[in-house]
Amino acid sequence: MNVVNESPRRKELTRLAAQLFVQEGFDRTTVRMLAQEMGIKSGSLFHHFRDKQEILAAVIEEGTENALQIARSALASCDNTPQARLHAMARAHLETLLTDRNAHVVALYEWRRLDPDARDHLSHLRDAYEALWEQVIDEALAAGLIQGDRFLVSRFVMGALNWTVRWYDPEGPRKPEDLARELIGMITSPRAVPAAPSTIV
Repeated sequence: MNVVNESPRRKELTRLAAQLFVQEGFDRTTVRMLAQEMGIKSGSLFHHFRDKQEILAAVIEEGTENALQIARSALASCDNTPQARLHAMARAHLETLLTDRNAHVVALYEWRRLDPDARDHLSHLRDAYEALWEQVIDEALAAGLIQGDRFLVSRFVMGALNWTVRWYDPEGPRKPEDLARELIGMITSPRAVPAAPSTIV
């Protein structure tokens, strides 16, 4: 089962569906609303998707794959130190929120609305992303950069990063690089993350 394909039209419909799911919530979004948002007839929607569940699965799959790709790329291009890798993961997570905010928000808040088959299929992507975080946090714990239980630390960090979708303005004084540095600096020892020149005005 692969709910995302390479059709540009289907990708565009998936993007529009993600936007509507964020605005209205999955349960309140009807097929008619989706079709209207996409500029097509309700019946035409089913040429691209079997039902609303498949649309939700497509949104979450695309968003999670994007997050995984950005994170892997960030880790591959950073210095191979626990400090640099922790910062790279935080920066990548923020980049995901900025480049694919709607799909990421849907993945966070509507995961439980997936039917069991779709949830089982997509779990490997979510697990792979969380495994990257756990590996980086394990390295930081072993290096003494942070303290605590890995499970609690990972949930705390990801929860804080995810919540930025509610308040962070990428056009404001803090750039994503600065925000990632500040947030990670809050959980590391004072010497773990060197301070960067402030861009706040």
